[in-house]
Amino acid sequence: MASFFRLKSSSKLSVRCMCGNNMSAPLPAIVPAARKATAAVIFLHGLGDTGHSWAEMFAGIRTSHVKYICPHAPIMPVTLNMNMAMPSWFDIIGLGPDAEEDDSGIKQAADNIKALIDQEVKNGIPSHRIVLGGFSQGGALSLYTALTSQQRLAGVVALSCWLPLRSSFPQAAANSVNKEISILQCHGEADPLVPLVFGCLTVEKLKSIVSPANINFKTYPRMPHSSCPQEIMDIKQFIEKQLPPIS
Repeated sequence: MASFFRLKSSSKLSVRCMCGNNMSAPLPAIVPAARKATAAVIFLHGLGDTGHSWAEMFAGIRTSHVKYICPHAPIMPVTLNMNMAMPSWFDIIGLGPDAEEDDSGIKQAADNIKALIDQEVKNGIPSHRIVLGGFSQGGALSLYTALTSQQRLAGVVALSCWLPLRSSFPQAAANSVNKEISILQCHGEADPLVPLVFGCLTVEKLKSIVSPANINFKTYPRMPHSSCPQEIMDIKQFIEKQLPPIS
C-alpha cells in the first residue's frame, strides 16, 4: 500500500530540513538551469514518492534557461492507506467522487506551495515565468493552488489527477488571477487508481473556471497510473511554449 500513487520507488529521502516555509520536509530536489535561470518549473510528486524521481525525469528533458524544483511532501499518516505514514501533501480519506476530503490540509498545502512560489519570485524569477505541475496527488494540489492563487503563473501541468474540493469551484477561484492560465492535463486510459473518468470530470469542471480554449486534455492508450515517453515529450513541448527564452 505504501506505493499507492507512486510513480517510482527508487528515490531516497534527504535528512535536511526545509527552511523558509511551513513544510516539515527535506529541501527540494533541484535541477539547476544550464545558464542563468529566467524561468522555473515547480513539480509536485504523488503520494508515497519524493521529488527525486521527477527531478531525474526533468534532467533528461530540461531547457537551458529553466530551473526545475521538485519539493518533497512532509511525512504524515494517510487514512486511505490504513494510516500508514508516508510522504503526502494532504490526507486522502477515500477515492470515490463523493469521498470526504481533507479541506484544511489541502488549503494548508496550497499555502505552502504559494510560499515556495513567493521564494522563487524573491530569487528573481517572476511568477508569470513559473509553471506549476504535479502527478496524481501532486497534480491535484497544483491545480488547486493555481486556481486559488494571487500569483499569475505561466501554466499548469496536471498529470493523472483530479481537482480537489471541486464543489467549492468556481467560487473558490473568484479572486484568482489565473482565469486565462494554460493547462496541460494528461491521463492514462488504463489508469486503475485514478480512473480516466476522474480526468474527464476534472476537465469539464476546469472549463467552468478558466478559459476552455486554454485547456489541453491529452489521454494515452494503455498507460496506467504512471507516465510514458509520449506524455514526457508533451510536457517538454508545453514547458518550452509557456517558458520561452528571454532574448
